[in-house]
Amino acid sequence: MDLPPPLAWLLDDAGASPGPDRFLAELGGRLLADGLPLAGAALTLSVPHPIVARRTWLWRAGTGAVIEALGFAGMPLAAAGPPGRGGRDWLSGLGPGPVQEQTAGPAVLAWAGSRPFDPDESHRLRQAARFAAAPLSALASRAALAALLEAYLGRRSAARVQAGALRRGAGETIRAALLCADLRDFTALSEATAPAEVIAMLDAWFDRIAGAVHAFGGEVLKFMGDGLLAIFPVAGSPAEARGACEAALRAVAAARAGMAHLDAARQARGLPPLPFGAALHLGEMMWGNIGAADRLDFTAIGPAVNLVSRLEGLCRPLGRAVLVSGALAAETAAPLVPLGEHPLRGIAAPCAVFTLPDA
Repeated sequence: MDLPPPLAWLLDDAGASPGPDRFLAELGGRLLADGLPLAGAALTLSVPHPIVARRTWLWRAGTGAVIEALGFAGMPLAAAGPPGRGGRDWLSGLGPGPVQEQTAGPAVLAWAGSRPFDPDESHRLRQAARFAAAPLSALASRAALAALLEAYLGRRSAARVQAGALRRGAGETIRAALLCADLRDFTALSEATAPAEVIAMLDAWFDRIAGAVHAFGGEVLKFMGDGLLAIFPVAGSPAEARGACEAALRAVAAARAGMAHLDAARQARGLPPLPFGAALHLGEMMWGNIGAADRLDFTAIGPAVNLVSRLEGLCRPLGRAVLVSGALAAETAAPLVPLGEHPLRGIAAPCAVFTLPDA
């Protein structure tokens, strides 16, 4: 079949594009080289994600640059508009002619010209959209899988699953600042609270603690009931541990500020506050596939995980909201208050324990 070069690429090679952004840049560049007077293009895909409803990639012909815009779930319909609206609004400022838009399988493709398109050029763009439907379906499936895996497994684990790390026992050793946190008296509170309110309460708590972790470059590895385990990986050599430790401390400070605001709002409604305890430690952990032969989970194990969990359990008996291990304290210049050495259940050596001045 003798096809124009852009259509031949769409038929033979486009499905192997690493992502929608590169697909759009490649297609736009090839159509431009084939004589179409393009000023820019937009590609919009719906996404199965708890926050993001749509992703739009915007390509500018003059520079070849691609930027991304997000449409968020829960936006008012008038603000969100139909799929592709954001791309059309952006494209309308690039060229003098009307924006041409086509559905291409699961996607919306829109084009702006450096001048109005003539009938033949419009036909060629419609043909490109027809040929783009199949590779875009493959790209959309991969993007949907990535979004679902990240939502349920987290970024690090999702990447490993997609890379094929499905064998039981496969894992990696991570050096990181670890954060373990959970709510206080949650069992008693949940017994006296309607289930829907319990879920809303947990969501509000996790929004603040997990949001703070992500804001400072960490990743939540596990939600465990009303608690979580998060890491701030040490990038590069162990000598760079200070940055991870400082990030973990800033995340805890941000979470405390967020929870203080939430508690004030709850108390204004006559609801009890939600106190929590958090522990920080620096060490190595094993993160990998553990489970039954046909049902696996990515789980964190190792002495560092055991220590930070046991240290968090000291928050109540020591009357402190935040506890820091000696290993992490040694890597930060933050002012910490020493609380002495304390035995931890199941840990051979006592642990030097510190806290924040206001915790």
